Order: sequence, then C-alpha cells, then structure tokens
Amino acid sequence: MGLQPLEFSDCYLDSPWFRERIRAHEAELERTNKFIKELIKDGKNLISATKSLSAAQRKFAHSLRDFKFEFIGDAETDDERCIDASLREFSNFLKNLEEQREIMALSVTETLIKPLEKFRKEQLGAVKEEKKKFDKETEKNYSLIDKHLTLSARKKDSHLQEADLQVEQNRQHFYELSLEYVCKLQEIQERKKFEFVEPMLSFFQGMFTFYHQGHELSKDFNHYKMELQINIQNTRNRFEGTRSEVEELMNKIRQNPKDQKRASQFTAEGYLYVQEKRPAPFGSSWVKHYCMYRKTAKKFNMIPFEHRSGGKLGDGEAFFLKECTKRHMDSTDRRFCFDIEAADRPGVPLTVQAFSEEERKQWLEALGGKEALFHTFNRAIVPRPEGGINDQGLYRVVGVSSKVQRLLSMLMDVKMCNELDLENSADWEVKTVTSALKQYLRSLPEPLMTYELHRDFIVPAKSGSPESRVNAIHFLVHKLPEKNKEMLDILVKHLTNVSSHSKQNLMTVANLGVVFGPTLMRPQEETVAAIMDLKFQNIVVEILIENHEKIFRTSPDTTFAEPTCLSASPPNAPPRQSKRQGQRTKRPVAVYNLCLELEEGDSPSPLKEDPPSSSQDSLSTPSPTTSAAHGPPGLDGNHLAADGGSCGDATATTPSQTRPSMVQWLNMQSPTTPSSNPAGTPPSPRMSPFPLSPAASIVDKLPECVINRKARAVYPCEAEHSSELSFEIGAIFEDVQTSREPGWLEGTLNGKRGLIPQNYVKLL
Repeated sequence: MGLQPLEFSDCYLDSPWFRERIRAHEAELERTNKFIKELIKDGKNLISATKSLSAAQRKFAHSLRDFKFEFIGDAETDDERCIDASLREFSNFLKNLEEQREIMALSVTETLIKPLEKFRKEQLGAVKEEKKKFDKETEKNYSLIDKHLTLSARKKDSHLQEADLQVEQNRQHFYELSLEYVCKLQEIQERKKFEFVEPMLSFFQGMFTFYHQGHELSKDFNHYKMELQINIQNTRNRFEGTRSEVEELMNKIRQNPKDQKRASQFTAEGYLYVQEKRPAPFGSSWVKHYCMYRKTAKKFNMIPFEHRSGGKLGDGEAFFLKECTKRHMDSTDRRFCFDIEAADRPGVPLTVQAFSEEERKQWLEALGGKEALFHTFNRAIVPRPEGGINDQGLYRVVGVSSKVQRLLSMLMDVKMCNELDLENSADWEVKTVTSALKQYLRSLPEPLMTYELHRDFIVPAKSGSPESRVNAIHFLVHKLPEKNKEMLDILVKHLTNVSSHSKQNLMTVANLGVVFGPTLMRPQEETVAAIMDLKFQNIVVEILIENHEKIFRTSPDTTFAEPTCLSASPPNAPPRQSKRQGQRTKRPVAVYNLCLELEEGDSPSPLKEDPPSSSQDSLSTPSPTTSAAHGPPGLDGNHLAADGGSCGDATATTPSQTRPSMVQWLNMQSPTTPSSNPAGTPPSPRMSPFPLSPAASIVDKLPECVINRKARAVYPCEAEHSSELSFEIGAIFEDVQTSREPGWLEGTLNGKRGLIPQNYVKLL
C-alpha cells in the first residue's frame, strides 16, 4: 500500500494519525533525496570514466598514427603502402568514435546531472525549508497554548481577552502554514515522477545515439576493411613466395662465404684490434675498431665499436697511410699483428691485430705491407725521432726502478756525470731519463719554486683574470733565487717544446701541469688544505709553459708592487675580477668563514722584502741537514709510479752536482730561442689581485692579525658578491677582524657584516 493522502481538514485537528502520515511522507522524500544524491555521484563518476576512456583511446589513436612501417629496399608495393596507411585509418576511426563519445559525455552532464541537481536543490530543498518552518511553528503554537492555559482566572478581563486574541491569531497562522506544508508534500510526491524520469530518458537517448553513431562508422569502415584484408593476404603470399629464396641464398653464403663477398668501394674492410698505449703501470689495451681502406686515395678509416656494450659507436679517425709493416712474433706477445704508420705522424707506428693469419695476409696485401727488419737486441723497430720527443706519454710513462736509480747514481758522481752522454747513448731509454729528472726534482731539500713563495704562486691561480694571473706569476718568478730561476727557465723551455709535439706524444700543457705541478711546487707542511691546492699548482705550471717567453725573457712590470697610496684610482681588491669591454667575468665564489675567531697560525704571515741578488741562496746551496755523501734517495716502484709524488724522508743530494749534465740533456731536447727581450715596450701592467709585499698596503702596514678594530675606507668599493660590503670613501667599519680569505678583512657597516678589501681601508 502506498502513502496515505494528507487531508487539509486534518490540519485543523492535527491528530496523532495525521502526524504519522506527515512523517511517512517526509521519510519518503528523504529517501528520494539520498537516492538522487547517489545517482548524481555515480553519474559524475560515469562521466569521469568516460573521459578517461576517451583519453586512453585518443592516446592509442595517436600511437597508431605516429608509427610508420619501414620497408627493406628502395620502394614499396601498393599492398605495402596500403598496409602502412592502415594505421592512420585506424587512428582516424578511433578519433571519430571518441568525438561522438565526448558528445555523449557532454549530453550526460546537460541532460541528466544538471536537471537532477536542479530538482534536488529547488524542489526537495524547498520542502526541507518548509519542514523547518512547520516544526518551528508547531513548537511555538503549542508552547503558547500551554502558557495561555496556565493564566489565572483572577486576571483582569482585558488582560485575558488580549491573551485569547493572541492565541487565536497564532493558531490561525499555524493552520495556514500547515495547509501550505501539506500541499507542498503532496505536490513534490507527484512532481518527482516526471522531474526524475524525464532526465533519465534523455540520458539513454544520448547513449543510444552514441552507439548508433558507432554502428554507422562501422558500416563506413566495412568497405575499407575488405580492401585491407586483400592487401594483407597479398603481402602474406609474397612473403611465403620469397622466403624459400632467401633461405637458399643464406645456405649458399654459409657454404662458400668467400665466393659470396659483396662488392665494396673499399679495397679492404673489417675488424682490427688497435693497441692503445696507457701510462705506466697500466700498460696498453686493445680496442676493437672497424677499419676501411681505400687504396686509390691511400686513406685509412677506423671507428671503435664494441658489440658487448650494446653496439656503442665511438668517434672515428681517418688518416693517409704512409707504410705498413708485418710484425714478427719475437717483437710482440700477440699473433697476427702488423704496424701501420700515418703520413702526418711519422715514426709513430700504430700496432693492429687481425682475427687470423689469413686476414692479416689480406690486409698486408691490400695495404702494400712489407716484412720488418727485426733484430733481437734492438729495443724498437722504428727509431725514436728527435731524441724521443714524440714518445707517447713522455714524462708520464715511468722507467724501471733499478735503471732510474743507476742513472741517478751516475749523475751524482762528478766524474761519471761529465762522461755521460744521455742524447747519443743507446743504454738509456727515454722513460728512464725522464723518470730520473722527475725524481731528482722531487728529491731537492726545497722545491725549485721554494717554500717561501709557494702560497704567493697559489693565490693568483685561484682568482683574477687570465692576464692578471700571468702578470702575478711573472713577477713572482723573478723573485726566485737566481739559480732556481735559471734552472726553472731551462726546464720550462724544454716542457714548452714537449707540449708543441703534443699531437704525437699526447702530452698537452694540461698533462704536463699534472706531472710537474707537484714536482716543482710543494707546501712546507702537508695538510688537507695543501692537498686541496694541488690543482692550482698544476695551473701555475701551465701558465709558465704557455707564457715562457714573456715570463723568462722579459722583465716584470716595475710598478706591479709599488705603493698605491698616491694612485689616483683605487687598487684592485684581492681576488676581484677585472671587467673587460663588452664582457664581465663572474667572480669565483670563495668559501667565506665570517665572524670566526682566527686560530693560531691562521693569520696571514707578512711577506718578506726581496734580498739583493748577491745574497740570494743558490739552487746548489745544501740544506743544513743534507749531505752530498748520502747519495741519491732510494727509489722503488711506488715512488716511480706516482708522478709528482714525494720521496718520503730520504735525503737528497743538492742540485749543483747533477745540473750540468741534466741541463745539457734538457737543452738538447729544446729548440734554440733568443734570450734577448723582444723589440717594443712590454705590455701594459695590471695591478696584482693580491698583496705581494708590504708596499701593497695603502698607508700603514696592517698587523698580522686584526681583532676588534675600527677602519676607515680610503677608496669606494662596489660589492661583487653577496658576502662583500659596498661602501663610499670615509665609511667607518666596526669590529674589523682578519678574514680567512687572503687579502680581505671582515667588518660591520650599518649593521651588515661582510668582507672588505684589505687595501681599500686604513685601520684607526
């Protein structure tokens, strides 16, 4: 049985049974409201799922459209072209289908979701508001009646009449509201039947329209489908017809591979293993290359290729062949080897290995190879050109320890040293001589570039413009003791010559810097900070090699370290970068430790004045703890393998004992260069980016460690880093302290703490 009707006359009686019927109507409307709410939620989920499906279908369609079949050969058949185009047709079909799906999803929103939301908000929501009013008036009406009935009969008649009138008016208002509420309840019960079902009908109409459109698309697709099936069948038939021919050809090549060799533009081609030499003690490695040779042009190409690493193709190399020589078994521990020599690299043969003796013969025949003249006691088939200057890995390849120590012992003996001929003697390999030279330099009691100037050389390598670095190192080299500078000149001149042959010996300026940085420079105390400066030692050596003529053949700028207090322009702030026209180089960011108390030994030490040339220590001056009688330091494999390493605590002999013979050998390795200054005026000087001497101070010599002082700016400064302070002339700084950053102070200006160039201020 359905809901009982609500009679208007019952509104005046307001019986318990009338109230039960009202509650039944209210419960039904609440159930309807929850149902519509869930239905709207499910509808939105359906739309979301439809959009997700549509997006996936569209992505699938895009994948089909973007893929293209590649064919073998230079042309396709008509059937293959149709098959290739089929993926785009499939993509278009899905695209059209998804357009209809989007229309359906939009129609669901417009025809189902929005009407249901409107009905729930406007109709069911209005009933809820009426119910609230009805419940409120019910409470008010019966509360007033209860209160009215408690009035005493002894009250004045006028007062009682007024109360009766008020109760009657309230009851009439309650009856009117009750009538409206009952009317609304019954109206909504009838309205929901069409207000709810009509949107559902529109929804299903849209869904069937979508499926009908899909059916129409399917009918349109049938004709294309039939043609495509024919194309596929034709292609399959051709495949089956040619498959047997392909297998027959494969079997012919399998039985006689040489007779089926494909015609090629190259006289010879195939894989060869190429020997690549590495610095000791790593020896050499053999890398597989695919090599091609064209005899008419005598051009040889080779490309590194490794099958096991996923077929990675390396950078190729091409050169013109000069000659090819067969390797004897006695000269190598590998079989099937031969040497090829490039026209632009004479005397530097490249050793390669074929897969078999037969393939080696084929390569030798194609390359015009010849038998090598081999002697058992000859150390090298090809003589070393220019005294070994072209040897690969010169100064990085380490000599045998026993031979190096024997050579050093002979060099330390004055009599044997004068009779020793390193250039023409066949007893000494180049690597033995180079290792002895490095070991000798590392064994000096004090490095060639001295302990005193070690930090001064490091500072410009860390900052400043390239030009200012060269000027600073130029100045410092001429502060070295005369004999140290003379020896350094000879050595760097030789290294410049070595680097000029880097195409053959692979020893670039950077590689030589790695080898000789720790050899020519080392700190007096080994610390972690000193280890971190190793790379800057290499940079100093690179600058010496690249600017040898300027540094050793010209005098440094005389104004480089003069006092700047009378200068019209402010001095350069230490490590502040120069600004070139049209370009601004960023200042390297240093690690600043602001507001830290300096520990003992952290303060910068004052630089000493240069003594006169006559009073400078000679390179040959022995250390108080060094005795020439001790002989050369002990050598072992570890010492020799570490380029730029230290010799431990072994006592070294002074350089003067070996310098004549070693200098003669270096001079023989270097081309003759004029020692006079070049014509013209030296390039214009640039100020040092760091304090070089006490003369670099503005007015007063700063104390070694500044703590809690005041200072006044004597030059204006614009900060180039967030850790620096900007200021004008006359600015007063508070709490000035020495910074860990060389050439800088730390101070406070206007409440901000930062770095201050030391030579821009005067302490108060």
